[in-house]
Amino acid sequence: MNPILRNILAIIAGAVIGSVVNMGLIMISGSIIPLPEGADLTTPEGLKAAIPLFEPKHFIMPFLAHSLGTLVAALIATLIAASHKMIIAMILGFLFLLGGIMMVMDLPSPLWYNVTDLAGAYIPMAFIGWKLGDRK
Repeated sequence: MNPILRNILAIIAGAVIGSVVNMGLIMISGSIIPLPEGADLTTPEGLKAAIPLFEPKHFIMPFLAHSLGTLVAALIATLIAASHKMIIAMILGFLFLLGGIMMVMDLPSPLWYNVTDLAGAYIPMAFIGWKLGDRK
């Protein structure tokens, strides 16, 4: 297969699979750590209204979803890519970081969580995903 095409497919596959991991963890988070009473996360408005009710424990699963989604995306892309594996992993890290920035701008999360999430869940996890996938 053409290396350029393979690299493009690696980015697409990483983005799709990483997004599925991210969303899957978000979807099951309420069954692992119960939501506060009266929290309705079925609509964007309900989510915005519920975040002030969240305790620190309620931010564990979103952080894990963002971290593991990015890690898996970078790992999958590194395994599939023909060349420039670190660059491809970092591209995915930056794509997921952009999504994180959009969420920070949209949701009224605490500052400590925003800083932790943006600094720790994306670029470092993309780097770890690359390292895990590029073992020789």
